[in-house]
Amino acid sequence: MNFITRLGLALLCLLAAILGGVFAHSVSTHKGADVPSITKTTHWLGSWASSQQIPEPRNTLPEGMLTDATLRQIVRISFGGTRLRVRISNQYGTGTLRVEDVQIAGSADPNTSSIDTATSQQLTFSGELAVNIPAGAIYTTDPVTFAVKSLDHLAISMYLPKEPQGQTSHPGSRATSYVVKGRQSGAGAFVDPHTVNHWYQLSGLEIEAPSLSAAIIIVGDSITDGYGTKPNTDTRWPDFFMSRIQSDPVLKDRYSVLNHGIGGNSMLRNGLGPNVMARYDENVLDQKGGKYLVLLEGVNDFGRLSRNDETQPSDYDQLVRDLKIAYAQIAATSREHGIIPVGGTIMPFGGSTYYKPNDDTERARQDLNDWIRNSKTFDNVIDFDAIMRASDNPRILNPAYDSGDHLHPSIIGYEAMADHIPLDIFEGAPR
Repeated sequence: MNFITRLGLALLCLLAAILGGVFAHSVSTHKGADVPSITKTTHWLGSWASSQQIPEPRNTLPEGMLTDATLRQIVRISFGGTRLRVRISNQYGTGTLRVEDVQIAGSADPNTSSIDTATSQQLTFSGELAVNIPAGAIYTTDPVTFAVKSLDHLAISMYLPKEPQGQTSHPGSRATSYVVKGRQSGAGAFVDPHTVNHWYQLSGLEIEAPSLSAAIIIVGDSITDGYGTKPNTDTRWPDFFMSRIQSDPVLKDRYSVLNHGIGGNSMLRNGLGPNVMARYDENVLDQKGGKYLVLLEGVNDFGRLSRNDETQPSDYDQLVRDLKIAYAQIAATSREHGIIPVGGTIMPFGGSTYYKPNDDTERARQDLNDWIRNSKTFDNVIDFDAIMRASDNPRILNPAYDSGDHLHPSIIGYEAMADHIPLDIFEGAPR
């Protein structure tokens, strides 16, 4: 080997060493960040989620309450694992949201603010302990190693130095959240906290899960959101359904369940929260690991017409046509993204003093339900109407399942909804 060759090799080695040092520095992680371990055998899977909306005035925290304050919120996950990350939301904020000192821990008692401090973990954003989230954005924390079991309750705490410019919320949390002044994310329990049964600035929790696992996404209204259930009892029908999934020896390792119900929600018109067509992308397509969409919406679309004394039969006919088109849009788009659409028939609400349905309302409901069952727009159908209606009067809920308002099921009714879902529509279930 001559001198020129040796010199060239020496220069190449030196260059490689310099570049290697540069590249090694460029991919180094900040202290506290968890190096990603996602492989071909795992993926991110939604384990808990909530639909976001602008809270109505009665569900908005008082001015100043979230300034120099720690917010602790309790969630129940549907799928366990050893690594997780959390989604912090400023979706409906009108200005930048500053969030600091986000921590996660096991809940010591879902009925209180108490946490298991031995499990507490700091959450970061690209290794940073604080983040500025732009208006309209949702940020995801860095992954952390954190062993959790399916159906565990977790407490997520965050410090807000300044209140949000426009709160983002899920009013129907059916779980208690806790607010105290000062930086207290790591506190074992809050002393004399302000309590509310709503979630704020929090939209999801994802688990690193086996690649064969998938999410069953449920989109619905107050029936899915658990109207009438007591806080911290986990007695919405999706809660019963996720417990049923977890009791199945095959399905428990295959599926998470994500509840995207919003009270007062409609397919076509904004009400309490954006209409289904407007929130579909965020609540379905953006969810990690989604494989099935269960859609149970439409009763509020009919109900709004029935409350209007000037509604004509032709108005119901047009509504049914509009709903069929909307359902078809959702089903087709879901399939394009590898999500299997499952339609739910609309349950009876005869006797409701709030909506006061009449013969035209019932005719339209039956027309739409027949179409859901028979049009093959959906890959599968869950016939909630057949499950929940009275055996001697198809216009009303089974009295055994009626909460008393003739629109929402009772706790027993919610449990019946979950218990009568045919599990064989989900891949991997015994047939």
